[in-house]
Amino acid sequence: MNPLIETKRLILRELNPSDVEGMYALDSNADVHTYLGNKPVKTREESQQTIKFIREQYKKNGIARFAVIDKETNSFMGWCGLKYESDLRIDKSYYDIGYRLRKRYWGGGVATEAAIACLNYGFSHMNLTEISGAAHTQNIASNIILRKLGLTFVEMFTYKGILLNWYTITQDQWLNR
Repeated sequence: MNPLIETKRLILRELNPSDVEGMYALDSNADVHTYLGNKPVKTREESQQTIKFIREQYKKNGIARFAVIDKETNSFMGWCGLKYESDLRIDKSYYDIGYRLRKRYWGGGVATEAAIACLNYGFSHMNLTEISGAAHTQNIASNIILRKLGLTFVEMFTYKGILLNWYTITQDQWLNR
């Protein structure tokens, strides 16, 4: 699997071992991990393991998070994409839309732009029937993005003692938006 998705400002591609510095810059920032359990990585080796784990998902599930690259500067901005998720909800497995950006790229519409491209990929190229997303109830920005993408709030649920909002969108809803 080696999809390449382009938007006006972004290139979305597979995460590669060469992305370790960008992943480390992303995941070592405590602010990025505020709503992710407050466990930023401490070493580049941890980032290498994350990339290895994601690359295994490409093989196992045919999809995983993509590196988000700035077209103009070729800078690693973070990741976005779909992931086959079977751990977060004990009652179901599903395709999850997710995004994580380096702090300096927050607030510029990058997550929304990348996520729109990934949803389109999931529904148009993978022919998925539904995509879901979860966000910490206090993560206002992420909740706004999920609603802006057209996902509908369904319910709150608890994962490892953390209250999360659950959203979904169907293929028909996406194609008829």
